[in-house]
Formats: sequence, structure tokens, C-alpha cells
Amino acid sequence: MGRPKQFDPDVAVEQAMDVFWRKGYAGTTPQDLVDALGIGKGSLYNTFGSKHALYERALRRYRDSQAAALVALIGEAGPVKARLRGALEFLVDMDLADPDRRGCMAVNAAAELAATDEVATELVRRMLDRTEDAFRALIEEGRRSGEIAPDRDPAALGSMLLNTVVGLRLMARVAEGPDRLVRVIDATVDSL
Repeated sequence: MGRPKQFDPDVAVEQAMDVFWRKGYAGTTPQDLVDALGIGKGSLYNTFGSKHALYERALRRYRDSQAAALVALIGEAGPVKARLRGALEFLVDMDLADPDRRGCMAVNAAAELAATDEVATELVRRMLDRTEDAFRALIEEGRRSGEIAPDRDPAALGSMLLNTVVGLRLMARVAEGPDRLVRVIDATVDSL
């Protein structure tokens, strides 16, 4: 009978997510993962199969934790524009407070792997679709409540808001402070 695992795979995926988020897929070596997870290479490969399989699990973990937080913020009760502003400000504050300026793992994965990794691309696409759908639903709600003009296209605005989030997350990686990002938020909310 083999020895029992000396680590919790769920915790290991969380730790791997942090490494991949900071370093990217290509920049993360198996040794980086072994060091961060505190396990041997044999345990890494026996448990997860490959670096790529662990990366997929890390992307899913990101989706289930970080990406879901934005959708939850958008879905809270209250005026539509205030919820949108609050969600965008939350992202900016979180990104600027991060000493590593990691940005969004999904956006980072799209920039790094979209042309070469079908699985990662599909995972990111589904995350972005989920976010865009939440924005579209928010716009539809705003049209019903009268906060947003009834002639505004929810699908087009949902896409615009998704693009705004992607841009904010990228800009926050290099921003010296919040001023430019706040201007983007103000202009976005005012445009509705």
C-alpha cells in the first residue's frame, strides 16, 4: 500500500494559482510549483498529471473564487449604476493594493496563451462570457428600472463593460495611482 498524501490537493491548487497568477504559465517552472507547494516533483505529477493540468485547475479555481466575486457584486441589490461603479472600483482598489500587480489571471492567460492553448482559451472565454452576461443582465435591469434609457442595447453595453473591465485590469498593472482608472470608471458609468 502506498504512503498517504502528505498535502491537501485543494490547498496545493490554491498555492499553484498564486504562482501561475504571478509568473504566468510559461514563466512558472515545475520547480517553482514544487517550492511553493512544498511537495516533491513525484507528488506533483502523481497528483496533478502535468504542469498544464495543474494550470487548468488553477484557472478553474480563479474562476470559482476571484471571477465569481465580480459577478456577485454586480448581482447585489441597489441602484444599477451604483452597483456597477462599486464593482469597478472594487477591482481597481484590489488591483492597486496588490504588491505584485498581478491584474486578472484570466486576462493574463488570454494575453499569454490564446493563440496556443485551446483549453486555457476556452476556460477564459467562458469566464469572460459569464461576466459579460452579468453586465448584460445589469443593463436590462437598469432599463426596466428607468436608470438606463430603453433604447440602449444591453448586449452591446455588456460587451463594452467587459472590455472596460479588461482594460482597467491591464492598466492597473502599470498605473502609478488611481486617477486615470477613476476617470475611466466615471466616463463608463456616465455613458450609460
